[in-house]
Amino acid sequence: MFAVKTENLTKIYRRSHLGKVYTTVGIENLNLEVREGEIFGLIGLNGSGKTTTIKLILGLLFATEGKISIFNNPMPDRKKLALIGYLPEIPYFHRFLTGEEILKFYSELSGGISKNRINEVLEVVNLGTNIKKFVKEFSKGMTQRLAIAQSLLHNPPLLVFDELISGLDPLGVREMRDLVINLKQTGKTVFFSSHLISEVEKICDRVGIIHKGGLIRIIEQKEWQSNNLEEIFINTIK
Repeated sequence: MFAVKTENLTKIYRRSHLGKVYTTVGIENLNLEVREGEIFGLIGLNGSGKTTTIKLILGLLFATEGKISIFNNPMPDRKKLALIGYLPEIPYFHRFLTGEEILKFYSELSGGISKNRINEVLEVVNLGTNIKKFVKEFSKGMTQRLAIAQSLLHNPPLLVFDELISGLDPLGVREMRDLVINLKQTGKTVFFSSHLISEVEKICDRVGIIHKGGLIRIIEQKEWQSNNLEEIFINTIK
């Protein structure tokens, strides 16, 4: 089964100015298949369509054309969105609440998640006693961990992360890498975008290259184990 499948997915942005309509292609005829239980990385230059793709999968944007399905469920479907846990590129939480209060708040939004489940999630993300601190005291890495904890609360089988390791220091990058691998080992499917190729090649089972709104290549792990993923990427987009 595919955790995510898109067929001829297209998003055209339109804007009007002085009576004229201007169009910009976000993505065009994108056909993507993310296998259940894998870590799939989507890489591309800035403006290539990574975030547009993620927002379409999440139902935050409506497609101009094409189809999306999540675990064989046609999207958009508000009820089936519960199958997804999402981490935005820049997570934001109220600075004057503690991490613990944040998770309690989101657990109520999800219909009341048990304290045991919250504790399970905290163990997965390894926030420890930091959960008692105010968010304003959190480092970038701690904020990322809190955001991942929030995305895991309702125990979704699919996790979608936008620029997971952007802005993290080397220690934070290592911690996120280990966390994603651990999530896969618990049976989760992880789909994330990034432009940090050196990190993508360390954790992904497969990688998709998106360029100028199109998915132009899918690369299996064995291909970059005998080559350099960065070189493959550069040669592909030339």
